Amino acid sequence: MFKGIKDKLKHKSGARYLRDALKKPLQHIERTHGISSIGCIVDIDHFENTDLFYQLQEEFSLRPNAIKIIGYKSYYDKNSPYSTPIFSDKDLGWKGAIENSYALEFLSRDYDLLVNYFKEDNLLMQLMSLKAKARFRVGFREIDSYFNDLILDVPLSDFPIFKKELKKYLGVLDEI
Repeated sequence: MFKGIKDKLKHKSGARYLRDALKKPLQHIERTHGISSIGCIVDIDHFENTDLFYQLQEEFSLRPNAIKIIGYKSYYDKNSPYSTPIFSDKDLGWKGAIENSYALEFLSRDYDLLVNYFKEDNLLMQLMSLKAKARFRVGFREIDSYFNDLILDVPLSDFPIFKKELKKYLGVLDEI
């Protein structure tokens, strides 16, 4: 019983933190044009094949470890093996803190491109996107435009179209 109340209070505290943070500008890193590092926040509940994101490495001619992927699952068993580092709702701490070593390691890096590969208004994924340091952000139209600089209107399940559209618009914006 107590744990349920505690989780609701943490969620409310995180939502308040997100609401206040949305009033401030996002953290951007200072780098020149070009894509040399990519971070991907993926909703694994709706898109499981995270290995497809490594195709961006070839597509943009990046070095072997230039892509960092972290996945969100609403619930996961810590004893189950996942090929992608995972965070979930139970990793939410007080005042919007994320208490997951994989997530903290993901957030410690700077990215030229942050891919917000999710379409749901989810507190934890939005907090991850908000806290990530990226020069350019791309995502889907269902999410608030505050989180993305480039918004694509493609199906979440159709990664080849997403990749094609992303390359096209990054080319137009002289990023690749």
